[in-house]
Order: sequence, then structure tokens, then C-alpha cells
Amino acid sequence: MTSHAAEPVVSELVELLSLERLEDNLFRGQSRDIGTKYVFGGQVLGQALSAAQATMDAPRSAHSLHAYFLRAGDIAAPIVYQIDRTRDGGSFSVRRISAIQHGQVIFFMAASFQQEEGGGEHQLSMPEVPKPEDIDPAPAVPEHVMATLPIKIQRWLSRKGPFEFRHVYPRDELNPPKRPPYQQVWFRLSERVGDAPELHRALLAYASDFHLLGTATFPHGISYYQPNVQMASLDHALWFHRPFRADDWLLYSIDSPSAQDARGLARGQIFDRQGRLVASTAQEGLIRVVGNAEAAKLVPAKA
Repeated sequence: MTSHAAEPVVSELVELLSLERLEDNLFRGQSRDIGTKYVFGGQVLGQALSAAQATMDAPRSAHSLHAYFLRAGDIAAPIVYQIDRTRDGGSFSVRRISAIQHGQVIFFMAASFQQEEGGGEHQLSMPEVPKPEDIDPAPAVPEHVMATLPIKIQRWLSRKGPFEFRHVYPRDELNPPKRPPYQQVWFRLSERVGDAPELHRALLAYASDFHLLGTATFPHGISYYQPNVQMASLDHALWFHRPFRADDWLLYSIDSPSAQDARGLARGQIFDRQGRLVASTAQEGLIRVVGNAEAAKLVPAKA
């Protein structure tokens, strides 16, 4: 539950992730138009995880999810989530989730849950980066530039979203330079919310879709905001390692090892402020440049 003083965008997101239960294994979620052409992939990830978590009868926590985006989601229509209780074993449970709109599956996901237990532990170190307080927020897009952009892009760039982002190495997405395919971004929910770990995992699933695939465009000097660039998530994987809060600063360290055949692969590690690795991600997505023959060729990355 959010406090009464919470930002409307935060309480709206929490409400978005709180699905209506239609049957034991059937849920309905609404959509929010945040300036994207279709339903934001992170919304479907977060809602699907929320639905799966609601079917857990034992105290088990999600430790991984693997999802495929099959069709573009209609922002104007609700999404129905159908859960298959695939397995409830001695230590692990598995759920399969189908997201349905207009009678068609637009997304499906498998999520695995585990009861808490001990074991060996290690992790890679967090990159050495400035603290979020030492990084200035991104400046607003000048009005004369904003006026030249499509209405959807204007809405995306001008909205105050539920998450705050601080880029360690900012990039001008409207005039993107060619850069090596990696970035670090601090992010957090802009207001405090309740303590339920299930809520924070759903919030992280939502936020994990930001900036991930975009990293694969860096070597090519293109971005999602350019009208001749088509981008869409194809799949998404997320692993939860350690407890965290989505309303505390988290560092998203992302790299893209490959792009080819109009697809890009990106990987991410998410650390808390204490340097603990709390989650990992991977995503492949469509990156297509349309137009004349020259524009349709992605420039190869340089070593």
C-alpha cells in the first residue's frame, strides 16, 4: 500500500500492478498510455509476475522469469492473465502465464519460485561509479525541439514517470552519437511504498525494461526516438538474487555483446547502494532501420 502523500504516478503504478482476480487462476489488468505506441513491455512483465505471485500457496519467492513478447499490446484494452500451476514441488514451484487480448495470446512467461534456504554465496563486484546524488537529473528537452517531435514522443519525454533515472554517462537520444555498447543508470521509485517483497519484485520487473535494449543501439548512432528506427522487445529474462527495495537507489549496469540480423542482445546487472547484486537481466529485441538503402544498414561496432 502507498502512503496518502505518494505521487499520483507511483500510486497509479502500484494500482496497475494490483490485478483484479476473476477466478483462482485468472486475472485482469488495465493498461496505461505512457507515450509508447503499444503497451509498455515492462507493464506486462510486472503484471504477469503479480498474477503468478498471487497463486502461490506456500511462502516461496520468485527467483527467475523467462518471457516472450508475441504481439503488440493494445493500450485501450484490458489484459487477461491466465495462470497454469505447472508444478509445486518440495522446494520449487513453477507457473506459466499467458497474457491475452482480443482472444489472442500477446505474451507468455514462465516463472520459478523457491522457498528460502541457505547455500554458498558469491557475486561480481559493482562497477565504480558516482553516487546518484552526484549526478544531475537529465535536463528537460527545449520547447522548440519538443515541438518538432511526434506527439507520442512529446508525451513520453514530458511525462513525470514513477521512476527517477540518473545516467552515469548521459547520451543525447535525439541526436545520438556512436558509443561503445554499455551504460550505467541509477534508478529508484520516486516515492516510498509498502514493504511487501512481492510488490518490489513486480516493480523491478516493470523497471527492468527501461534502457536495456536501447544499449544495443549505442554503436550505431541510432535511437528509439528516430522515426526510421523500429524497436520492440522479443524476449526478457530476469533473475532475483537478493532482497532489495525498488524505492531505494539501484544501479543498472548494462552491456550489449552482439547485434545482428536486425536483433540486439543486452544484459544487465542490478546492484543496491551497498554493492550487493540483487538481480540480473537479459533481453533480445528487434532493431530495424527502415527507409533508403543506406539508412537500412546498421554500422558495425568498432573494437
